[in-house]
Amino acid sequence: MIRFEDVSVTYEGADKPTVAGVDFEVPEGELVLLAGPSGAGKSTVLGAVSGLVPHFTGGTLRGRVTVAGRDTRTHQPRELADVVGTVGQDPLAHFVTDTVEDELAYGMESLGLAPEVMRRRVEETLDLLGLAALRDRPVATLSGGQRQRVAIGSVLTPHPRVLVLDEPTSALDPAAAEEVLAVLQRLVHDLGTTVLMAEHRLERVIQYADRMVLLPAPGAAPLTGTPSEIMAVSPVHPPVIALGRLAGWTPLPLTVRDARRQAAPLRARLADRPARRTSPRPVSDPAPGPRQPRLRSLFRRAAPTPPDDHPQLARIDSLSLRRDTVQALRRIDLTISRGETIALMGRNGAGKSTLLGTLVGLLAPTTGTVTVGGLTPHRTPPPALIRQVGLVPQDPRDLLYADTVAAECAAADQDAEAAPGTCRALVSELLPDITDDAHPRDLSEGQRLALALAVVLTARPPLLLLDEPTRGLDYAAKARLVSVLRSLAAEGHAIVLATHDVELAAELAHRVVLLAEGEVIADGPTAEIVVSSPSFAPQVTKILAPQRWLTVSEVREALDEVREALT
Repeated sequence: MIRFEDVSVTYEGADKPTVAGVDFEVPEGELVLLAGPSGAGKSTVLGAVSGLVPHFTGGTLRGRVTVAGRDTRTHQPRELADVVGTVGQDPLAHFVTDTVEDELAYGMESLGLAPEVMRRRVEETLDLLGLAALRDRPVATLSGGQRQRVAIGSVLTPHPRVLVLDEPTSALDPAAAEEVLAVLQRLVHDLGTTVLMAEHRLERVIQYADRMVLLPAPGAAPLTGTPSEIMAVSPVHPPVIALGRLAGWTPLPLTVRDARRQAAPLRARLADRPARRTSPRPVSDPAPGPRQPRLRSLFRRAAPTPPDDHPQLARIDSLSLRRDTVQALRRIDLTISRGETIALMGRNGAGKSTLLGTLVGLLAPTTGTVTVGGLTPHRTPPPALIRQVGLVPQDPRDLLYADTVAAECAAADQDAEAAPGTCRALVSELLPDITDDAHPRDLSEGQRLALALAVVLTARPPLLLLDEPTRGLDYAAKARLVSVLRSLAAEGHAIVLATHDVELAAELAHRVVLLAEGEVIADGPTAEIVVSSPSFAPQVTKILAPQRWLTVSEVREALDEVREALT
């Protein structure tokens, strides 16, 4: 159905191909998972299937890509639209209408389908993706995860023979991700739809894949094989694989169920070892201001003690907020202390992004109060507020406006009155391969996020807010992000993450605050909240239950102690 024949793509101005030697085939009715580090060229490969590369992106495509026998070099994307449905990383760029129902119908209208067919398919898709309650909602009022589901639904309604999906679960809560993946599996198994999907959160999708294509590095030839074959050698892998490698399990398990079948001996070795959280230690001296960047201390390793009785940076009292006809937040009470890392979790549309918006002054409370560093955010001028709180939004392009990475970093240094090179050093720490002359629009989603995070961190605000910070990041980039955030918390910064990434919360957060329908339904230590939740428990917790382990690093440290005790 999809065939790549020795394909390479070189973009204008680049000194080497983004992808090279791409040669693989996706048979009809299979789900093939495309994996690899951030910036390895996954989006370029997907774009070549839909014809967006090179017809819209520019550059030179060598070799041949065919879809259902059509050569994408000689067929424009509109000439492939009846065969290929594409969902990119940015749902907003995908939308062309105002409401959910109209968006689901638009693709079918373009293909000239009969009204009765369109009506039936819209209803089927609303039910499949749990969107029925949102059918009349303006897409502009939806959460990031809700937009993602609408974008997926809009390409499902025309019933394409091929689906191309770029990070389809990145903005979805765990339950919604499972629903979408179950729909995709049903399309593959029951209808023979061919799916090519790129995804960083392999823990969610690997068990659904028939085959995998691994792009090990930018410009490197891909490796193809079964998920088991690729995971045996892949530099990017989910926690279940990392735990299997640590424990020496053969064969390596791909799912929690397979891992639990092999886990009894490991649980026995860990039985007398209490899990030790690897969270950062807060400090009592004030966080450094924008004129004292202290980069050396920023990246030191943090100690493993959570905060206790440290001064509050922010306080929310009886906060309620109404957006148009939607009651987004209801009677929220929350305190945020220095040195504390909080994970805001909950299903899509629960109010996580809205809550962050109130803390950074983008939204004014309907009732109740919000204070950050003694200031009322929505009444504070931005130059004063930036020194108290910074937000990295879901779409990092909202913060990026310069033509090069170097210019973006120079502007950030100037705005924050920081030493020249401060922002660039942060970019290098998060993603070392970004060059100074790269244009932000040419970066991958993960690379843009790293740049936006560096821009915000340059001002070193005492309170740092991040909305889905691991979207588009591979496991190595996520580990670097965790290291930076731990160091910031160790220096006294408070960090609030709105995230669906349960592995990130397990690795980093002291507290988890669960939201549902705009209300706080749980607030407590990470281990207590996630262990008791089937939806939000990380893979290691599920594998080693009833023991209360959260991360592979915790297990590794415990096994090292066991070995030391025996020697």
